[in-house]
Amino acid sequence: MQQTKVLVTGAGGFIGHALVSFLKARGYWVRGVDLKNPEYAPTQADEFELLDLRRWPDCLEATRGVDEVYALAADMGGMGFISAHHAEILHNNVLINTHTLEAARRNGVRRYLYTSSACVYPEYRQMETDVVPLREEDAYPAAPQDAYGWEKLVSERLCMHYRLDHGVETRIVRFHNIFGPLGTWVGGREKAPAALCRKIAYAKLTPDPMIEVWGDGEQTRSFCYIDDCIEGIYRLMRSDYHEPLNLGQDRMVTINQLATMIASIAGIDVTVRHVPGPQGVRGRNSDNTRLRAVLRWEPAISLEAGLAITYDWIESQVQAAGGMQDAGELVSHAG
Repeated sequence: MQQTKVLVTGAGGFIGHALVSFLKARGYWVRGVDLKNPEYAPTQADEFELLDLRRWPDCLEATRGVDEVYALAADMGGMGFISAHHAEILHNNVLINTHTLEAARRNGVRRYLYTSSACVYPEYRQMETDVVPLREEDAYPAAPQDAYGWEKLVSERLCMHYRLDHGVETRIVRFHNIFGPLGTWVGGREKAPAALCRKIAYAKLTPDPMIEVWGDGEQTRSFCYIDDCIEGIYRLMRSDYHEPLNLGQDRMVTINQLATMIASIAGIDVTVRHVPGPQGVRGRNSDNTRLRAVLRWEPAISLEAGLAITYDWIESQVQAAGGMQDAGELVSHAG
């Protein structure tokens, strides 16, 4: 039986790097593509190419000779980043996704998985902390909060039309706040779990531990550990389901509760100071009814278990950096 050849775009990033390792362990030949090499561990890809997928020739190069594409490449980050770079995000991601999908079609790619986001859901459905879990059909009438969500929704539509018009077997997954080790934890693009782990790891080195959180900390989210995310991606790619599908935990917590969990893992009590800053929608949670029906599976790793692994890794990064004073005073909340 001939070995399936797979392209993972965004393979230098957090989820893409983990997906490459997962696919290699299952016997696939994998090409990874990104603007950068993985930062925290070597890639296991058979080939890793530094390409700019905003450029059409680079997309043709990336998609050559592969059977399947996992399209994870995106210009993105935590709430602090996506709320301040609308034009840049919309411009870059439109180019990445339109070019990559068309190049895949021209190169005869059989199956294409697009990674969308819970940011596609309308702001008007997410105005309260005790939000009703979001079903896939709730994305319409469309009204995402920011440019990142609008681009994701348009790219979902593009995938649907490429399947109908060109016969590309597209799959669409909507991530709900994925977290874990070996991901961005400093610099402004990190999301809430990593940012809080970093803040608490630094606070642990001080005699009076204190962290800052944007807003009142009562905004709510659900968080999914990376191993469950990768398993879900793979199951969806192998399924016959072609409509958008949520992928996340359906357990909702406040940012204040998340901070308390991480502080407990760290073995300290922290004082939380609430400060002004972008917070995203007031509440967001995943409805996993369709996920369970389609994949006969759902994420199983608890928030506490995932946070323990993530915190231990980020604390080791802080220690390796010499415990220098934390330069970022604000926590970047997950979209």
